[in-house]
Amino acid sequence: MIDRYAVFGNPIKHSKSPFIHQQFAKQTGQALSYEKLLAPVDGFEDAVTLFFEQGGKGANVTVPFKEQAFALCRQCTASAQLAKAVNTLWLDENGNLVGDNTDGLGLVADLERQFGALNKKNTVILGAGGAVRGCIYPLLEIGVEQIVIANRTKAKAINLAAEVNDKRVEGMGLDELSANTDCDILINATSSGVDGKVPNVANDFIHKKIKAYDMFYSAEKTAFIEWIEQQGVTHTADGLGMLVGQAAESFMRWRKVSPQITSVLSELRQQMSK
Repeated sequence: MIDRYAVFGNPIKHSKSPFIHQQFAKQTGQALSYEKLLAPVDGFEDAVTLFFEQGGKGANVTVPFKEQAFALCRQCTASAQLAKAVNTLWLDENGNLVGDNTDGLGLVADLERQFGALNKKNTVILGAGGAVRGCIYPLLEIGVEQIVIANRTKAKAINLAAEVNDKRVEGMGLDELSANTDCDILINATSSGVDGKVPNVANDFIHKKIKAYDMFYSAEKTAFIEWIEQQGVTHTADGLGMLVGQAAESFMRWRKVSPQITSVLSELRQQMSK
C-alpha cells in the first residue's frame, strides 16, 4: 500500500502543498500520495486521529490549526515549543504523535539563498505572532548577531524576547525603530500584506543597504516589497521560497531524503504568473 500524506487546513482549496510534495516525490523516486484535507473548524483533532488510524504516515498543518496540532503532540522540537505551533506531524516507533515547526528552517534556507550568509547579521523582524515565534531559534542557530522583534503592541514583542531568554533578542514597538537601529536583514511577518497595507515604521529606519524579506507572497510584488523598493532598497524577496523550503524540511523528516527546491520554486512561480 502506498504511503499516504496530507495537509490539514480550513480553508485548504488553494494549498500548494500537494503540488510541492508530488514534485519532491518524483525528484527523489519516492512512492507516496499527498492530498488536501479540509478539517472542520471544531473537528481538527478527530480528523487527524482518523487519518493516522487509517495508516497515514505524516501530515502538514496550516491555518487555523497549528496551535491545536501542538496541543495534540506527545513530543515536540524546540522550535515548535517556542512557537507553540506545529506544521509537521508524524508518529514515532511507539505510535506517539510527534510535532515540528519547519517554518523557521524554511525561512533561513531562503534568506541564505536570496541574501547570502546570515552569520553576524543584525536582523529586524516586524511582527510578534506565531510566524515569528517559529523562526527565532533557527535564526539564532545560524548565527545572527542580533534579532530585534518590533511589534505594534510593544508588550507582545518584549514578552516574546523575554521568553526566548537570549541576550541577542530584543523586543520593542514598531514606532521605536529609527536610523539608530542596526539592520542588515529586515523581515516582514505582519499580516498587513493580506490587506495590501504596509507596517507603520519610520522612513528614516530604512536604508538602501537593507536586504528585505516579506513572508507574504503573491503573483505580483507584495505591498511591502513595493513600498520598501520605493525607499531605495534593491535586495528584496517574498515568501514563496520559505513555503517550498518548509515543505522540503517536512519531506526530509518523513522520507529521510532531502529534495532540491529550485526547480519546484521555478514551476510554482510560472503557475502563479499565468
